[in-house]
Amino acid sequence: MDKKITLRPLLHRRQESIGIYFENWPSLNTTVKKIPQVKWSQANKCWYVPLDEQSYKGIYKALHGKAELDIIPLKSYLEKRKQVKATLPAATEKTGSTPAAFSPVWKLSKENLLALEKFVEQLQLKAYSPSTIRTYRNEFLQLLQILKKKPVHELKPDDLKRYMVYAMKKQGINENTAHSRLNALKFYFEQVLHRDKFFWEIPRPKKTTELPRIFNQDEIASIINSLANRKHKVMLMLAYSAGLRASEVVYLKTYEIDSKRMTILIRQAKGKKDRMVSLSPLLLVMLREYALEYKPDKSGYLFEGSTKGIPYSTSSLHEVIQAAKTKAGIIKPGSIHALRHSFATHLIDKGTDVTMIQKLLGHNDIKTTLRYLHTSNKDLLKIISPLDDLKLT
Repeated sequence: MDKKITLRPLLHRRQESIGIYFENWPSLNTTVKKIPQVKWSQANKCWYVPLDEQSYKGIYKALHGKAELDIIPLKSYLEKRKQVKATLPAATEKTGSTPAAFSPVWKLSKENLLALEKFVEQLQLKAYSPSTIRTYRNEFLQLLQILKKKPVHELKPDDLKRYMVYAMKKQGINENTAHSRLNALKFYFEQVLHRDKFFWEIPRPKKTTELPRIFNQDEIASIINSLANRKHKVMLMLAYSAGLRASEVVYLKTYEIDSKRMTILIRQAKGKKDRMVSLSPLLLVMLREYALEYKPDKSGYLFEGSTKGIPYSTSSLHEVIQAAKTKAGIIKPGSIHALRHSFATHLIDKGTDVTMIQKLLGHNDIKTTLRYLHTSNKDLLKIISPLDDLKLT
């Protein structure tokens, strides 16, 4: 058999494909044209099909016995793609199907790709949350991209000091990002490579002290009232009424709303903890109206996205509140998380005990909750400014 066809990976219009390459034999051209879904790429001068098992079977069925198939380039690509995908955190919300080959991970050296794979694997074994894995992976990847061919395991404390100076001075990362990056590097060198107290020699930048961003109640009312879509309105009302995180809103199951006990069960939130929060009577009315219109699955997610059985994405929820703010004419900075901050602050304004707020928010440390004392105006209203004592004309 002297006719040879080579199957190569082809990235065509940001889609993974199988490129079918061979010398221009009329008989083979006629056969290839009959392969299901096959198309001609003028730019690449080859026929191609989508990169999936069904398409490969179509090629094999059409060409077996008629030409020698060289699949080594395709096989090598698939092996690396599998390794790259192993470094990705578990999907927690609907995502696009961006090919792995477009990931910066693809450009890593063989040794550093293996290091990233072990890094993510260790995070998963220690049962870190998908959110933490995503953050740590991204921060570790920033270093790996700079290293190019230099193996990351060869780095010494002085190398890492120089890198952190570079990241802060040249890349301009802030103090919070610097702490996240150091945490990621610390995890790799201490938990993956098992180097004892490796990071005692790396100084940490001092974090800035910032108060949580909050909205006043009139602003929150304007934001909610600006929404015509009932689902969007109910989601924001839920976030504010119970002080929920965006992820807690979108992953809430329908059956976790208990209208008899007037409670909402938040399962396995941050820190892998369950907690119970109160159900607002006003929210219950809105939830019933929402249920009549959207008919959520009684055993599934309360707020589904465009795909049945998949929760509404947190990124879409962030877009909802930004659009609502714009429509309401509110220019004050603040994301969906500002509703949670506002919930805590407004409860303190009303005199709610801070330990109760701690339980409602699911904080481990009371110090995290105490910061809302600085955003409350309960005590500030008791203070009379010396300006008010002046007799001005």
